[in-house]
Formats: sequence, C-alpha cells, structure tokens
Amino acid sequence: MTHPYARELGDFLRARRGRLRPRDVGLEPGGRRKVTGLRREELALLAGLSTDYYQRMEQGRPVRPSDDVLDALAAALVLDDDERRHLFTLAHAARRPVPDRVDHGPERVPDGTRRLLRVMGTPAVVLGRHLDLLAWNPMAEALLGDPGARPPHRLNMLLLMFDDTLTGERNCPDWERQTLDYIGMMRAAVATDPTHPRATAIVGELSIRSAEFRRLWARHDVRASVSGTKTFRIPEVGDVTLDWDTYPLPGNPGPVMLVYTAEPDSPDADRLQLLASLHATRARGR
Repeated sequence: MTHPYARELGDFLRARRGRLRPRDVGLEPGGRRKVTGLRREELALLAGLSTDYYQRMEQGRPVRPSDDVLDALAAALVLDDDERRHLFTLAHAARRPVPDRVDHGPERVPDGTRRLLRVMGTPAVVLGRHLDLLAWNPMAEALLGDPGARPPHRLNMLLLMFDDTLTGERNCPDWERQTLDYIGMMRAAVATDPTHPRATAIVGELSIRSAEFRRLWARHDVRASVSGTKTFRIPEVGDVTLDWDTYPLPGNPGPVMLVYTAEPDSPDADRLQLLASLHATRARGR
C-alpha cells in the first residue's frame, strides 16, 4: 500500500513542477513541449538528482529523501517558506511507519476561549484544523449570518465558500483569493494527517460536486498562517472592508481564531458598528 504521506508528497512535487516554466529557472524552452511546466528530467537536473530517483518520489514510492535532497528540491522548485515547510513535513512523515491508530476525536473550544470571544468588540470565530466553525461571537453572527441555523457538520468555511445560502445576498468580490487561502490552510492540515476522515469527507464532497474546487485544490497551494482583507457586501449597511488575521490556539495541531478588524474611526468601522446594532435589535425582538 502506498504511504499516504508519500502519495501527498508526490502530488505536491508534481503540482509545483507544473507551475514552473523553463525560463523561470534559467533554461531554454527548446522546441515543442508536451508538458506545461518543467519536465521531470529538467527538475531532477536542477536539483542534482537522477531522473529515476525523482520520478519515484513523484510516484509516491518510499525513497526517503534526505534533508539535503529536500533543500535541493526546494531551491529547484523555487518554494516559498510555507511551501518549503510543507515539503519537509510531508517528507519527514513519509519516513515513519503509518500509525495503527490516530486520535480523531472531536475538537473542543476551551471555556476561556469562549469567554474571550464574548467580550471581543469585533467579529471573531474559532476554526478547527479542517476549517470547521467551532465557535463565534455575536459580532461575527451579525457579519456572517447565523451559523446556528445550519447543521453542525455543514459549518465548515470551505463548504460555505462553495455554498452561499448561509449569507444570502451577501457575496465576496474577491472570492477566488479567499478560497485559495482556505484551501491552502486545508492543505497544511492534510499534511499533518492525510487520512483524517473529516478532511477526506470535505475534500471528497467538494471534488465530486465542484469543478472549480477541483481546479483550485489541484494547485497544491499551502498556507501556514493567513491574513488579508475582505469586502463584505451587506444590503443593510453597504460594503464593509475588513482586515482579517488568524491566531493559533493551544494544541498540536490546534484550532485557530480568525479575527476581523476595521481601521479605527473609519467609515468601515462605523458600518460594522451599525450592523452590530441592527443585529442586537433583531436579537432582542425574537
């Protein structure tokens, strides 16, 4: 049986090789090419490896590359810091036997974290390792809609990005960039346990029903920590542009807190407070 980490490593190497062009690494493209990226033999040459050895890595076979080989591959593939860490994580895990039993118990949010959420004056949520929405505060409910209206197993940021019924008329102008961030976080999670049933279920479902997901997932982008800016289009108050950052919580791997903030004293901050007031008024009227 193919080692799950070796298979994931091979897929990652193939995707990273496919995004490079000969001129990106100082090679002449030559005549007609049957592949869009570098050929295996070109990548192997750049990394100082035999083509056969590199091909066995891409095929997910147990070749157990040394750290020096991984360094050479990272340089040849022009990997960034997150991608290099991902490469080493997969390769190191592929050297170890597959464990007989892995703890796949439910993720829990500590009471202290829930209290912190309640007193925060800005939207914040807690995401599990596979982007399940584990907890949120009233400000987040005002911004994102009521997560409690959906079944718990559907409360997943990746599933929600491909199903906008939660947010109704609200939409994300920069949908693909944000989706790639979440997919990159899921890739990092998969690197810690490729056979986790929750990851298998989410990726499997989206792969079956969304050609767009299949295209983005096949890029093998990875994100260790994520931050950015997102514009929410909310009918009651208009567009609200917020910065968002993720903060790791205790655990290995542990959940993360995702926090949205507005520039102080800005129109976006005013719209966010108006939205929170409208939400509080509706909540009192229930």
